[in-house]
Amino acid sequence: MHRDQSPLRARSTPRHLPSLFLDLDQMLDEFTRQPMQAEFRFDADMPAVITVEFLAERGPSLSWRIGRELLYRGLTSMSGYGDVRMWPTLPGERPSSWLLLESQEVEALFELPTGPLAEWLEATYRITSAEAEMDGLNWDDFLLQLLDGPAAPSE
Repeated sequence: MHRDQSPLRARSTPRHLPSLFLDLDQMLDEFTRQPMQAEFRFDADMPAVITVEFLAERGPSLSWRIGRELLYRGLTSMSGYGDVRMWPTLPGERPSSWLLLESQEVEALFELPTGPLAEWLEATYRITSAEAEMDGLNWDDFLLQLLDGPAAPSE
């Protein structure tokens, strides 16, 4: 578990982690799923936030910045409130979690596979532990990037 790790980074731990590409389903209604892919990106200079880009087959992609701890906790229990919430599926169902994103204009519910996401998030905690993620943080830059909101759709 990431909470038990030393806040010091091991010298051999790389600071770069490749993006994680996940196949997931967007729930269009109770019975209709739309398969899609999402790219999860970690930046060691801003480790508390994961950028998730939802890659639409047709149309623009959409990026959201989501708290790393919210994603990690959402693999095993209800996490988040407001615009971003995540929780695991019921026992006996396939191992996945629900991710709900809301804005003034839209609401989207996604089903994410937990195995690959859990492994990838644990790798981010090996690079920067939860205890050390705010060490040396430039708060002005962090708030500017965070308040900039989701990135504009890309072509």
